[in-house]
Amino acid sequence: MHTSLLKKSLLLLLWATIPTLLSAQPALPSLGDRISGTVSLEQEYAMGQQFLSSIRRSAPTISDPLLNTYLENVTYKLASRSQLKDHRLSFVIIDSEALNAFAAPGGIIGVNTGLFLNAQTEAEFASVMAHEIAHVSQRHFARGIDEAQAGKIPQLATLLASVIIMATSDAGHGTAAAAAVQGRALENQLRFSRSNETEADRVGQDTMFNAGFDPDGMSSLFERLMSINRFGRRPPEFLLSHPLTESRISGSRGRAARYARQEYSPNLEYQIVRARVLGYYAQNKADLVLEFERRLELSSSDFTRDANRYGLAIAYNENEQYALASATLSPLLDKDPNRISYVVTQAEILTQQNEPGQAINFLQRHLAINPGNHALIMAHVDALIESRSYNAAAEIMERLSLDRPNDVQLWYQLAETQGQAGNISKVHQARAEYFRLIADYQRARQQLQLALKIESDNGAAPAEEARLRQKIREIENMQRNA
Repeated sequence: MHTSLLKKSLLLLLWATIPTLLSAQPALPSLGDRISGTVSLEQEYAMGQQFLSSIRRSAPTISDPLLNTYLENVTYKLASRSQLKDHRLSFVIIDSEALNAFAAPGGIIGVNTGLFLNAQTEAEFASVMAHEIAHVSQRHFARGIDEAQAGKIPQLATLLASVIIMATSDAGHGTAAAAAVQGRALENQLRFSRSNETEADRVGQDTMFNAGFDPDGMSSLFERLMSINRFGRRPPEFLLSHPLTESRISGSRGRAARYARQEYSPNLEYQIVRARVLGYYAQNKADLVLEFERRLELSSSDFTRDANRYGLAIAYNENEQYALASATLSPLLDKDPNRISYVVTQAEILTQQNEPGQAINFLQRHLAINPGNHALIMAHVDALIESRSYNAAAEIMERLSLDRPNDVQLWYQLAETQGQAGNISKVHQARAEYFRLIADYQRARQQLQLALKIESDNGAAPAEEARLRQKIREIENMQRNA
């Protein structure tokens, strides 16, 4: 779908959602919540889930389990020391090199992979996540609705449009659309947005410090972004939805200096996931190999040496030099044999060089130690699929789906694998879950009806038919309430 059409459709979705959600519950604040007297936390959460369904349906996302796990771990670490009252968070990584991040009502936290490319340290990355968590904890969306209830409807339109702008990389078209909606209210709304941004900076830096991240990471990232903006033709997308001024930079720098002095160590895991993103987007893989060979040769500490060695292993793997990738990774595995990111990478290399059996054997000991680790499980699934053990891979994903029922990528891959295994009824059931998560209830219902017919024709047990009929009723109920 064209991005401008996406924004319009999402804006219409959110506009249509607000009256329904506001009338569904009494317009009272949550107990002890004086930020918004119009929208409850539950209403915000419901809005956010509808917004998330639209993002899943319309934007390309990254399925890398190591990347997603890292995002979840960092965000939950920050959230645990934040002012959030509702810790139900949902995450999405959008496949885009453009630097961007966004927070939507109800704990929806999203980043573009471009954030990993531009944030050079974990503290810089964490500063953006803490800022977005602060938007949620301070309930800036709900405050905007309060403003609208007070008669400032154009400001609500702008706020809704800004959520959509932040969720896509084509912010230029979105800005024009927002301007058309709001007309003369733009200048007032921008002032309101800057107030929100300043508050999110302040609260976000407090959260960083309390969670053990260097709060100076915010000012260092801001300074780099300002430099990019100064010398580039077009500012990063993040700056179009998060206006950056010299006062914001100086404010973040001044606050960082007032925190108690602490020693902060660089985080290797962040450099690992960042190297994976660099490898994924590199257009010339051979040049990437040369770049990391140069970096490794110039490494001046154990930390930079390990980070650059891992980056070189990824570069070799991306360039299909699998033997060199394994040889480069080997010293890291010898040094830290139980680091899951190293283990997963070695399994990926073996699988990609048509040695899935070796990958499966290599993963066995680590799965025994960490049986519930998502990245290890999915590396095992990939190796099983490559070895054409489709039924075994599908069984593992079915078990995993019990713990991750809202993992849209898991259901998509499960449907594909059930098809390869010839389990047609289960193909339809997995597709139904996928369509449920993108809020395409009509197609979800159709898939369940197809599965029910297959089961009925094959003489399935009454309990299985009853289960499918119940699922159909649940989907029909969701469709009525959508």
